[in-house]
Amino acid sequence: MEWWVIFKEWFLSLGEKYNVNPYIFGGIYIGAIPFFFISLFWVIKKIKNKKSIVLPVLLTGFFFVSAYLYLIIAGKNIPVWVYVFIGLMVGYGIYSTSNKIAKKTKDV
Repeated sequence: MEWWVIFKEWFLSLGEKYNVNPYIFGGIYIGAIPFFFISLFWVIKKIKNKKSIVLPVLLTGFFFVSAYLYLIIAGKNIPVWVYVFIGLMVGYGIYSTSNKIAKKTKDV
């Protein structure tokens, strides 16, 4: 269990270093997961019903990046690599979500 202690200390130290509350970041990150999936299923349902997907797509994107938005808005002294990492995560999220939507709506 030593790895858990090391991870916890590292994670909590990021709060002081970057001026963010790690519990808020973690809460947003974990808390947004169910809303992300709900909005993702809403996108798929809208596509299958041939209705506008603008709102559910925007919500899906928002829930995907919400924790990172907190980091960008509240954080200070954040290194460039973190922004690059966030950009890569968002890019991968768009790619992955697009593939999921395409697979689920293939028969439409």
